Amino acid sequence: DLGSEYVEGVNAISGERCSPHPHVYSDRIIRPGDPAFFDILHSWNGYRTCYYRTFAVGSASSAQNDAYKRAREYMDRAIALVRPGATTADIVKVWPRAQEFGFPDEEAAFALQYGHGVGLSIWEKPIFSRLVSIDHPEELKEGMFFALETYWPSADGIGAARIEEEMVVTATGCEVVTRFPAEELLVAGQRLFTVSGPLPELRSAQSHLNSPEGRGDR
Repeated sequence: DLGSEYVEGVNAISGERCSPHPHVYSDRIIRPGDPAFFDILHSWNGYRTCYYRTFAVGSASSAQNDAYKRAREYMDRAIALVRPGATTADIVKVWPRAQEFGFPDEEAAFALQYGHGVGLSIWEKPIFSRLVSIDHPEELKEGMFFALETYWPSADGIGAARIEEEMVVTATGCEVVTRFPAEELLVAGQRLFTVSGPLPELRSAQSHLNSPEGRGDR
């Protein structure tokens, strides 16, 4: 009730498989401290959509949190430019080049900093990608409906953040219609407690790195 008519697939990625993003799921078990992102592919009344959200399982490392902030910043900069008359080239120019996040070229990084129309198919025009949009820009028009997706790997090399927002172009800008919170990294899973109180939600998944002795600070 009040949900999708049909869920076509769930792209579930966790832990070290987040970086680089493989776009396929596996039988890897989700573990405490993992970053995890999910892309729900589903339809309603014949219209299709997809919807990425990233979570930290139980707690998040500083590297995971920093990666999420970076992905969110690129998302917000892109959304701020969406309006009639703007082009797909205007949007992708605020996204990082492939070499800035570990890829040799835009073809290798395709679909990580990305945007696509949504409707009768999950991927429709307009397309937003540094691979094609700068040389072949498409003009945005009122009423267009599309998704923007950003990605950033964490500095520790074992995680990443992925965010997707869907929006409709209005006369003066756009309205974001994806309502599940995404402005900050969400911590999911069972809340754990220690003898000292609640386990911090911002911590390293490697327990020894949460003490000065374990980090070698003293």
